[in-house]
Amino acid sequence: MFDALQEMLLSAVAFLGLGLDALWAVPLTIITFLAMRKLARKLRYPIFNPFVLSLLLLIPLLLLLNIPYERYRSASLLIHETLQIGVVSLAYPLYKQLPDIIRRWKVLLSVCFLSAFIAMISGVAIVWILGGNDAIAASVLPKSVTTPIALVVSGETGGIAPIAAACVMVAGIFGVIFGHALLNAFHIKSKAARGLAIGATAHVIGTARCNEVDKDEGAFSSLALVLCGIFTALTAPFIWAMLLKLKAIF
Repeated sequence: MFDALQEMLLSAVAFLGLGLDALWAVPLTIITFLAMRKLARKLRYPIFNPFVLSLLLLIPLLLLLNIPYERYRSASLLIHETLQIGVVSLAYPLYKQLPDIIRRWKVLLSVCFLSAFIAMISGVAIVWILGGNDAIAASVLPKSVTTPIALVVSGETGGIAPIAAACVMVAGIFGVIFGHALLNAFHIKSKAARGLAIGATAHVIGTARCNEVDKDEGAFSSLALVLCGIFTALTAPFIWAMLLKLKAIF
């Protein structure tokens, strides 16, 4: 029976075009995340996020076993591909809130555009104030959108792709850890406001957290995720050019 199961797994891996490393990388990633999610639910504290805890476990493990990140990433490519389906599934709660969204579309568009604009301006300003060069600033520019969009934007503006991806991850983690705590501290109760704030700053990771907290909040977070991504992709090259001109003047 074990031989038959092994043969079936090998056939599935070959059919999907994956290497044999997928047989350990994919289960390891899934099991780690599920275990960390269970632990996070028991601890019930924002800083103990399943995503963060999974990183804290997987990174030392890969270093200990001397497994290069490139090997692990290619081996777990199946998970990366299925994440795209997961992002699409976020449209379902958005659909449930469609009447409310249509009624307030002007406000929602304005808020998301302003959020995307401020996110880009603030990131670049901080880098330049701290003495960073233009390549670093261009990498930080799209920090508040999903990784695929951020990589495209950083490429168009002369940024460094790995740094852009790292900035997206850090923004998402900080948004998940501190986002709801800050909203609670300022006594912001509106589900729409809370969802828009998290989705505009912490993208997919924040939206996943919003869906865990409240489905309506998750719907507005999904909306902010999509709209801020679109606005950033369309306007980032022009905003970057404007910022470079302002930097030259001052």
